[in-house]
Amino acid sequence: MSNEAAPRATDHIRVVIVDDHAVIRAGLEQLLAGTPDIEVVGEAEGGEQSVDVVRRLRPDVVLMDLQMPGVDGVAATRMIMAEGLDVDVLVLTSYSDRERILAALDAGAVGYLLKDADPDDVLQGIRAVRSGGSPIHPKAARTLLGIRAGSSQVQLTARETEVLRLVREGLANKQIARRLHISERTVKAHLTSAFARIGVSDRTQAALWVERNGL
Repeated sequence: MSNEAAPRATDHIRVVIVDDHAVIRAGLEQLLAGTPDIEVVGEAEGGEQSVDVVRRLRPDVVLMDLQMPGVDGVAATRMIMAEGLDVDVLVLTSYSDRERILAALDAGAVGYLLKDADPDDVLQGIRAVRSGGSPIHPKAARTLLGIRAGSSQVQLTARETEVLRLVREGLANKQIARRLHISERTVKAHLTSAFARIGVSDRTQAALWVERNGL
């Protein structure tokens, strides 16, 4: 397929695939083509190209590989987030080590899946991030929980701490965004990262964690 498609109004979840392996891009395109609610509108074979493609096509979700020559997936995610577009980055990679997971979440990714995931998990992951969820592959989640269990103190950024405190107050993402003068996408990215660091999966657990730890 062409790596470009004109942006248009649609009820479909519009996806751009970023991976340096053509076979993987083709496989993902074939998988997504069989769904009624997901549409592949473009692809990129590297991080630098992905920023330009996302800027022009304005997809809803970017499926982002991490290990790529030149600009890698973490740097590309950070650059895409800096564009301030209404787009969610869902990592799809072969790596589940702590450094890459935390780097991707810190860069603004709102989900982290591994390439050995079931095809249905990839489809559900795309739908989840678009509806406000933060899917994380079980193996990656165990890695993050292991970090938590082996650490005497969870290391949160100042902004993650602010966002968690506001979650504890019962504020929704839109309200948090207004309070902190940031976008809802940025709030979501901070929540994904913070949830991973403290080992919780939803707002209720996060609020309890904040209260329990006197944050």
